[in-house]
Amino acid sequence: MKSFFSLVVGLFLLSTSAWAQEVSPDALIKKVTEDVLTIVRQDKDIQNGNTKKAIDLVEAKVLPHFDFQHMTALAMGKDWNKATPEQKKRLSEEFKTLLVRTYSNALTGYRDQMVRYKPSKMQYGDTEVLVRTEILKPGNKPIALDYALEKEADGWKIFDVIVAGVSLVTNYRDTFNQEVRANGIDGLVKMLVTKNNQMDPGKK
Repeated sequence: MKSFFSLVVGLFLLSTSAWAQEVSPDALIKKVTEDVLTIVRQDKDIQNGNTKKAIDLVEAKVLPHFDFQHMTALAMGKDWNKATPEQKKRLSEEFKTLLVRTYSNALTGYRDQMVRYKPSKMQYGDTEVLVRTEILKPGNKPIALDYALEKEADGWKIFDVIVAGVSLVTNYRDTFNQEVRANGIDGLVKMLVTKNNQMDPGKK
């Protein structure tokens, strides 16, 4: 799991702005990714492992552009419909925290990766689109990194990320389903809370 997320290298960090809501999803991904990577390249604290600072950056830049409830529903599959509204809220909050802390840990390992943006296949009127990119690192093969976005009332939102053909959200599905079968929805919430506490940089 750790190696899976290390491929992401913080490229989910998308800055929020009125401009971002007015452009196409591929232009949005490119603009904000380059902006954030510029910040990371200049921030020695993050590069030296300051996870708290990386988390602050993620929370400031990523959250407005991800639909975490949609992501949580995809990760849970059919079990999502078994949850009460309050449980869905808790699950989404804990899954969001898990992803933010995981991305932040990956971000502290950023060094010299670059991004190649592939041509968009979006058609007029599309409400869902896949933005395709590749992660380039000297001496390694390119790694496909694709973003699935949906057009919502307040702009384009990311609901999945596909790394080398593997969906980030469905990558959790087996684990989540097993926990629900063993301990119910509340057991899954407890598992996520425990995992997030283990990853809390303030408790290390």
